Amino acid sequence: MMFGRQLEGFVNQVREERGKKNVLFLCIGSDRSTGDSLGPLVGYKLERKGTGKLLGTLKKPVHAVNLEETVSRIGTEYQDSVVVAVDASIGRHEHVGYITVGLGALKPGLGVRKNLSAVGDIFITGIVGSGSSLEPLLLQNTRLSVVMEMADCICEGICAYCLLEEENRPEEEG
Repeated sequence: MMFGRQLEGFVNQVREERGKKNVLFLCIGSDRSTGDSLGPLVGYKLERKGTGKLLGTLKKPVHAVNLEETVSRIGTEYQDSVVVAVDASIGRHEHVGYITVGLGALKPGLGVRKNLSAVGDIFITGIVGSGSSLEPLLLQNTRLSVVMEMADCICEGICAYCLLEEENRPEEEG
């Protein structure tokens, strides 16, 4: 529930500062690499729960090849939305399994030396692996159990946020 409250605070802050009404979850990653599948797995789980507006699932992932096109689509179709970007990251060995939620954009592909556009108003990252080599092979050797547990946790946090959002929504007069 703490995750949900933290996310709610960030969303409300961005809404106030930028005048945005809706929320879009942008789940980034590839379904072809265990370590990079965190975003699509979260998207898959959110889609199954019917949770809000969403781009990036196992069937339709948002990854390096289609990220620019997706960013362009967000600019035209979702300009009234706070974008919450979800992606895997690489960190220190003792931080594998940690999840971070914060204000600002994230830079997908940075851990594997890809130069992609920064995306999102709010970021959610899960540290899936560690290493100093920044090699794509690192993501291939990530334990699926670590990624699945983080995907479950992130999905539960987003669902808790959605419940809070629903509770705080003013009732429409009718």
